[in-house]
Amino acid sequence: MPTDPSESPKYVVGLSASPRRRGNSRLLCEAVLEGAASVGHRTELAHLPDVAPAMLRNCRECRRPDGSCSIEDGYRDLFFNQVLEADALVFATPIWWYGMAASMKNYFDRMFCYYAASYPDSATVAQRLMGKRAVLVLSAEESNMSARLGIVHQMQEVCRYLHYDLVGCVTGIGNKTGEIVNDPTDPLAAARELGARIFQIRQTDYKLDTVRPGRVWHEDNKSFPAYWR
Repeated sequence: MPTDPSESPKYVVGLSASPRRRGNSRLLCEAVLEGAASVGHRTELAHLPDVAPAMLRNCRECRRPDGSCSIEDGYRDLFFNQVLEADALVFATPIWWYGMAASMKNYFDRMFCYYAASYPDSATVAQRLMGKRAVLVLSAEESNMSARLGIVHQMQEVCRYLHYDLVGCVTGIGNKTGEIVNDPTDPLAAARELGARIFQIRQTDYKLDTVRPGRVWHEDNKSFPAYWR
């Protein structure tokens, strides 16, 4: 699946929330990155439980006098050197208690340290943080569709707030480590396909007054619809 020749290589960062290094959601994240790399994009994966183990604190109490964050772990490097630099982010989490894993929620919470007005360069951070593409990959023991809806809706709201295009979601069913390889719907193949097309997908969200043509697809249209499975 060659990428569009006019499209320059992009940078795709995967954020894996499962503490299991060979966990099912981690395998899905790696598959998305494999797909992106197969068409020439640069990829990296961050294991959130290791990179950012510390939870958000009260910035009013723990922020240093110069405005910098005093929490000493790998979050700042992840945020500035990977997340802000990325053109697309892959959010990977198991479904725990019908929500995202704590390390993923902590990733979003900790962003506040850098876009809050009390951070010296918060305006630049906010500008660089917005406008990316996002992919959500989930592992679940239950095949019940409603089990994943809470996370999907939360991610939709996060993406709305950050001006991200949420271009797709892949869910793999499994519990034991690596068990999604036995899911007969082959979610790993779906994740690779999504990764390969991550910058070709046309995500639409029409409103009543949206100006749009009378048909969706045209002969010269090389885009794909948002990917949900």
